[in-house]
Amino acid sequence: MAHQHSHHGHSHGHVDPNAGDARVAWAIGVNMLLTVAQVVGGIFSGSLSLIADALHNFSDAVALIIAFFARKIARRPADARMSFGYGRAEVVAALVNYTTLVVLSVYLFYEGVMRFFEPETINGWMVVWVATLALVVDLITAALTYSMAKDSMNIRAAFLHNLADALGSIAVIIAGAAVILFNWTWVDPAVTIMISIYILWHVKSEIGETIRVLMLGAPPDLDPEEVAAAIEATQGVREVHHVHLWSMQERQPALTAHLVIDAGAMSRADGIRADVRQSLMDRFAIGHATLEIEQSESACVGFSRFGHQEE
Repeated sequence: MAHQHSHHGHSHGHVDPNAGDARVAWAIGVNMLLTVAQVVGGIFSGSLSLIADALHNFSDAVALIIAFFARKIARRPADARMSFGYGRAEVVAALVNYTTLVVLSVYLFYEGVMRFFEPETINGWMVVWVATLALVVDLITAALTYSMAKDSMNIRAAFLHNLADALGSIAVIIAGAAVILFNWTWVDPAVTIMISIYILWHVKSEIGETIRVLMLGAPPDLDPEEVAAAIEATQGVREVHHVHLWSMQERQPALTAHLVIDAGAMSRADGIRADVRQSLMDRFAIGHATLEIEQSESACVGFSRFGHQEE
């Protein structure tokens, strides 16, 4: 079955192993330095929105770190203890990242609301200069990861985060300009609240996929009933049950199932199994399939089509 894994062209594990590692490392380094600069600038200028933007920037740096180490870890071959390989290291790290972001953005939202009641003096010029620096760095990081984004879902996500960050930096520049021109200190907490809501919305749209993979849910682009029906459409298969469909890691669907075949077809069992495997690969790109053959006379009775519980 080794040949079947070559079909997973979309998996980040098949990105040219060392190509781009240096670029990702540079992008991480620059973003970390920028995060520190924004936090220091936010503290000294009294701007909460600058600190909020720093948090968002830090989340992008963490996303890049996850992408960087996932590329390295995913190259490790499966072993006896980790027979499914190491691809899920990225999913676990992503869940930790998202959970931390939720906590921090809720805190920023709270601080932003409190600022409306107890406004603080803000150094508008410092806010504008630091946010402009942030905007330049966001654009440089986007340029560093742009060409790699075509081949890796990982890096593509990090690239899109950077573009969103650039918009956050523009919002902070507007907040700083509002202080300089009109002394509107309320714009700063307003922008902070907007950034914190944006981060929460962003997490909500992405955390579901992370949880689904960890919970062994079926890939969102595959309909389990359609997959089961395709198996039953294979000549010689009378019925299928005990179907488990999940993702071993990003974009790598896997399946286990019990195939019930007619007693007269038992001599062709291996051929039927091969036909089902080929059908799963051709129609659904399922390269990892474990299929157990059962004779119709002695097949499991009263078992469910999906999962392993009795009905």
